[in-house]
Amino acid sequence: MALILHVETSAKNCSVALSQDGQLLFNKVDTAGSSHSVQLGLFVDEAMKVAESKGKKLDAVAVSSGPGSYTGLRIGVSLVKGVCYALGIPLISVPTLDLLADEVRRTRNLSSEALICPLVDARRMEVYTALYNADGTMLHPVSAVIVDEKTFEVELENHPVWFVGDGAEKCSTIIRSENAIFDGQIVPLAESMVPLAERLYQEQKFEDVAYFEPFYLKDFVATVSKKLLIPAAPVK
Repeated sequence: MALILHVETSAKNCSVALSQDGQLLFNKVDTAGSSHSVQLGLFVDEAMKVAESKGKKLDAVAVSSGPGSYTGLRIGVSLVKGVCYALGIPLISVPTLDLLADEVRRTRNLSSEALICPLVDARRMEVYTALYNADGTMLHPVSAVIVDEKTFEVELENHPVWFVGDGAEKCSTIIRSENAIFDGQIVPLAESMVPLAERLYQEQKFEDVAYFEPFYLKDFVATVSKKLLIPAAPVK
């Protein structure tokens, strides 16, 4: 009878869900983007009030652990670690690409030979990706890939490939194949975490709250807007 809070902040959307034994009790999504630090705490407070109204206590918190937005992941993980510390409950990590692949398997009619390629948008034509078969087994590990016309060429020769996530749309303009299926409607959401988080809870696969960090994949590189740069003094 697990009551689990789910938090997803790896991409543009900020979402929080509450589930009990796989059934949604609460679900809230903000699609505005760039407001995770504001909306996340409000959504979590609402979810906690729902739990309290039912006389329930949280058993665990699940968080989408990346790869994805550096800032979004940091905000989400920081908040859930605080909740876990305060309530003395375990932390469940749900890899973002596993989350996307599982959502495809559960909601789309896949053929047995189909492959699943979740794409998390990074800068320019770069994506964070991995490759799964129709059973959900990871075939190629998570990596950062710069997409061009030949990317995934070998896979597309012999398999229908489902490209999903917020990086699917930009890749659809470059990858040309009859075997390519682009589904940008499947994006990381807290409600989609429920099946994986439930399974991990039953298997008692928890993270060390003190040392857990998101999977950033690449180091954060700070940049400064050109508008804020001080023009160089003219050379005399």
